[in-house]
Amino acid sequence: MTLKPEKPEFFKDQITINSDLYVSTTNGVEVAVRPEFLDSQSSLIGEVFVWAYHVRIENKSNDTVQLISRYWKIVDARGLVQEVSGEGAVGEKPILPPGGVFEYTSGVHLRFHSGIMSGHYTMKKATGEFFEVKIPAFSLDTPNLKDTIN
Repeated sequence: MTLKPEKPEFFKDQITINSDLYVSTTNGVEVAVRPEFLDSQSSLIGEVFVWAYHVRIENKSNDTVQLISRYWKIVDARGLVQEVSGEGAVGEKPILPPGGVFEYTSGVHLRFHSGIMSGHYTMKKATGEFFEVKIPAFSLDTPNLKDTIN
């Protein structure tokens, strides 16, 4: 877990939202996601397509919050749905004071060359109140292929 007030390295050049950066804010908690196709770990012949996704969660509220759990819905271009849920994110349950930032990188693999991911985090305020924070839907596209979802 890393708590930093400055933008992480992979967001330094991202000033505005573009096709590579997806951002959503819920109850003062901003989630930004940047997917990255991993060509070196993918196989067009074996139909294994791998992406990393870089996530930055920033607490822009006045309350201290903790990430408790995550839920992901992953849909490939054929319509196959995978749902993933669990405690924390990458084994962490970070506590974010106002202005606090948590960043991590994870990955996903599909059997088809494009898809879309979305989901939410369950957060808890210091008062004990739980709430959901939307993870923006983001596109998983293989570069240089025309048949993509987004």
